[in-house]
Amino acid sequence: MASFPEFKTVFNKPGIELLPHRSPFLFVDTLIAADETGALGEYTFTTEKNDFFKGHFPDYPVVPGVVLVEAMSQVAGAAVVARGVLGEQAAFAFAAIEEARFKRPVRPGDKLVTVVKIVKERVPLGVYEVTGYVGDELAASAKVKCMLMNGRK
Repeated sequence: MASFPEFKTVFNKPGIELLPHRSPFLFVDTLIAADETGALGEYTFTTEKNDFFKGHFPDYPVVPGVVLVEAMSQVAGAAVVARGVLGEQAAFAFAAIEEARFKRPVRPGDKLVTVVKIVKERVPLGVYEVTGYVGDELAASAKVKCMLMNGRK
């Protein structure tokens, strides 16, 4: 099994408690741990939770790359909320996605473990390097920039 970085605070909190997202667009099952350097979270893709498998290469269903980037970025967002960076009414939105790379397909039943490295985090901008693994294999990576905002509207 891949060795992942350890972070100071263990959360083991469901994503639904941390993020404003809801099914079918919530892609964090658990925020495992986080601190001021990064975070670790996971999500298992299934045909029951993820309708897109019906139409995205139905004979060989794979998670779309844009969904992988979203899932990895949601772990960064969950960590922002869990760490109290923005208070209780945290909101965030993509400002940029750079250097996205996809190394292996992610399929139904695969658990994506995301490692977030905080490059810069100063309101109103967060910059994160996100990497997603299935087992020992690197599945995807990207550098994402997110607008960090107080208050949902």
